[in-house]
Amino acid sequence: MPFKSFLKSLGPGLITGASDDDPSGIATFSQAGAQFGYNILWLAPFQYPLMVVIQEMCARIGLLTGNGLSAIIKKKYSKRIVMPLIFLLFIANTINSGADINAMAASINLLVPQIPSHIFSILLTVFIISANILIPYKKYVKILKYLTISLFSYIVTSIIVGGNWNQILFSSLIPHFEYSSDFAMMFVAILGTSISPYLFFWQASEEVEEQVLKKKIKDFGKGKPQITKREIKSMRLDILVGLGFSLFIVWSIIITAAGTLFINGITNIQSADQAAKAIEPLVKSFPNAGDIAKAIFAVGIIGTGLLSIPVLAGSSAYAISDIFGWKQGLSKKFGQAKAFYLIITISAIIGLSINFVGINPIKALIYTAVINGVVSVPIIFIIMKIANDKKILGDNINNNISNVIGWFTFILMTISVFVMFVSWLR
Repeated sequence: MPFKSFLKSLGPGLITGASDDDPSGIATFSQAGAQFGYNILWLAPFQYPLMVVIQEMCARIGLLTGNGLSAIIKKKYSKRIVMPLIFLLFIANTINSGADINAMAASINLLVPQIPSHIFSILLTVFIISANILIPYKKYVKILKYLTISLFSYIVTSIIVGGNWNQILFSSLIPHFEYSSDFAMMFVAILGTSISPYLFFWQASEEVEEQVLKKKIKDFGKGKPQITKREIKSMRLDILVGLGFSLFIVWSIIITAAGTLFINGITNIQSADQAAKAIEPLVKSFPNAGDIAKAIFAVGIIGTGLLSIPVLAGSSAYAISDIFGWKQGLSKKFGQAKAFYLIITISAIIGLSINFVGINPIKALIYTAVINGVVSVPIIFIIMKIANDKKILGDNINNNISNVIGWFTFILMTISVFVMFVSWLR
């Protein structure tokens, strides 16, 4: 397959993977590198099979059923089961959006200090809402795909920072554990940031969007699309590439933080823009390297925020629309799916307001991590059940490898949530 055709074939999986590296995630990965140096690098490749298997199940469910994830959960179980989960999902996504808007505005403020960051917060929110509503789906998806390019900035910063590449490679392949509450919490934070519920719902719904676009089905829940083995294979390749790219960026961010902050004794980073600012005086690879590294790091935050906030808000809109049977989809105009777009708008506006009512954005992200952790456990359990249900997926149920890795992920996330609560109670 020619490289250009290969890039065109990538879609929901690439966008999902890239959106996982949102500004709040960048803050988490920066803190990991600042606190534990290269010793935490192994978690990036470790998560890859776990994320791939769960996201592949979500994609397969959407692709084969023509329904979003919450619609299938509602059919298999009941609205009473799915409603509390989606309510918590909406809260977590909204808080996360607010934190991301704040980080983006602060990053622009680093580059343009003459203008207050709250002005950028408002402008960014208006721009994101307008883009969701006004730009046609075909063009919008292309824009989201192009925004993934912004993540290459972290590869550049890791190269500028450099380091002992033998040590980096060793730390990437050999697991390192520390028997401390700080290490346990960081393990949980990275896992919870990467395997996050909003990605599950977005992935499934975007697969349906693609089938509507190809006119294989009329709309969400309007018949089952006829899917070939080649299309399933293409979907899996999309996820493999998208999540591989996502975790390579995580790896690069940790290297950048470890090679600058950690080795200089700066071990407490609370936001992505703080990481960008802290890097500047520490990078001395060549003249003006610090300024360049800071600017590139900040641009990456802005780009990935523009990508991830629509995914966060869109995930909530898809999930809630599924429950109530509302018209949904980014492929529709505002007048065709008013409730769907209003959810996106409300989520973004509430997220913006968090930055103006005195709520500590760092504490807000902690609450988000708790909610995501709590919600992810039952949702992964339900996904596993659906992905093994022949009545829903026919012969395309999980194979043994998917089941082993999927249940391992469920157990690991359950233990992680338990560890998180124990640490909170101390």
